[in-house]
Amino acid sequence: MNVPNLLTLLRFALIPVYVAVFVSDVTNHMKWAFLVVVLAGLTDILDGYLARKYGQVTTVGSMLDPLADKVMMIVVILSLLLTGHIPWSAGAAIFVRDAGMIAGSAYFHFRGKKTVPANWMGKLTTVLYYAAIFFIFFEMPWARTYLWGVIAFSFVTTSIYIGLFLALNREEKKAEDRGVPAGDNGENHAREA
Repeated sequence: MNVPNLLTLLRFALIPVYVAVFVSDVTNHMKWAFLVVVLAGLTDILDGYLARKYGQVTTVGSMLDPLADKVMMIVVILSLLLTGHIPWSAGAAIFVRDAGMIAGSAYFHFRGKKTVPANWMGKLTTVLYYAAIFFIFFEMPWARTYLWGVIAFSFVTTSIYIGLFLALNREEKKAEDRGVPAGDNGENHAREA
């Protein structure tokens, strides 16, 4: 177990911490809960940086890192949804997209398909969601409108990811048809840890 993967596990551990702080009676609990989300986001940045810098990108990290991000986001969105900070329709749109990405990723991974590496679109979507959460936690009057813009953008990036996934696996299939072993076509398709 390397340091980037330990940071990913720490991000999983921060999920119940977030919930405990969010539902607590502590003064400014919403702001403290947001700080837990920020801490989780910082571990995400740090684990990816360390994995790339020190060549510690692993298959485990490639699966756990986006899962930790998605689970944290789902818990945050669910907490905001259940407390009336965001509308049910926005929550449903976010859950449909994220559940589809998690289920699709797991399904295709276990079927031996290649997954698309994290790229700037996915990272930008995450940053935009964090900004939306910030605006909601700090009760900005236009936060819901901004959230809907981020949701729309996330569906666009998901469509692009699906296109990239199909192209990647089509190329992999062509390489196999030419007699090149799977995963040995000279390209590195490992996801960032």
